Amino acid sequence: MNIPTADFATILDRAADSTDRPSADVLKAALQAAELAARKDKLAIPFGSLRGEWRLCFATGASKDQQRGGIKLGRGYYLPKFTPASITFTQQADSIEGTVTNRLLVGSIQIQFSGPCRYPGKKNLLAFDFTEIQFKILGVKVYQGKIRSGKRGQRNFAKLSVASLPFFAFFWASEQGIAARGRGGGLALWVRD
Repeated sequence: MNIPTADFATILDRAADSTDRPSADVLKAALQAAELAARKDKLAIPFGSLRGEWRLCFATGASKDQQRGGIKLGRGYYLPKFTPASITFTQQADSIEGTVTNRLLVGSIQIQFSGPCRYPGKKNLLAFDFTEIQFKILGVKVYQGKIRSGKRGQRNFAKLSVASLPFFAFFWASEQGIAARGRGGGLALWVRD
């Protein structure tokens, strides 16, 4: 399905509106059109456009396509509002460094991952590493601890290359939403609530 370049922003904005969302296939095509336009126009998205809390609205998985030697996108799906997943980006005063926090609420249980992030601006790549985990039940913290390399990893984070870290390659940002391709090849759309 081909989406004209002028129409992808309208479709992405519509997806943020829970009353009149486009089908998963239409949204997936719009995300791909936005990514292609961003690459063609060499779109530069400032770190400030990503700051704040965003609810995951839509995601696709991806798998390797053996026949074509590339990535094959999964169908894609909208995440229900009753199991919200969100991501928050903060920036250290006019720096390329900040923090990322990823939260998932399932019933009364909240799982939160957090750690450092870096947004050098090249190709709109935001590299990150989750170094802490926290669990809450009914809003009460029941566990918080380091994961993987913890404190040591945060100190070494600045020295690691983007190629060795998880990352998002952002290709669309507006007041209503942001969209990116993950390191694994899947696409995601986050929206402001």
